[in-house]
Amino acid sequence: MNIVGSVQGFVLLLLGIGSLILTGFAFFDVLRRKGALFPHVGKLTKPVWLAILGVAFLIAIVSLNYPIGLLNVVGVVAAGVYLADLRPKLKQVGGGGGSNYGPYGPY
Repeated sequence: MNIVGSVQGFVLLLLGIGSLILTGFAFFDVLRRKGALFPHVGKLTKPVWLAILGVAFLIAIVSLNYPIGLLNVVGVVAAGVYLADLRPKLKQVGGGGGSNYGPYGPY
């Protein structure tokens, strides 16, 4: 039994699933945002972000078994940049966010 190899395989699988979830969440978040908000925050347009994160998501799907490849790392960095920099600005401008109103009024 090769315990080190099986642990390494398990860690790589977890990294692959994590990159798949991260890039997928970022891609579907861009899909649901309004395209008119992107120029207001001074960043790239919605179709450019869709292309970048769509390619990153497809690479994460294809490279699920080997998640530490260069293209997958670049895709995860792109998703991280979107989620850390652009998404909060889009929410601030009016692309989403929570409110203090529940289904029966304020809470």
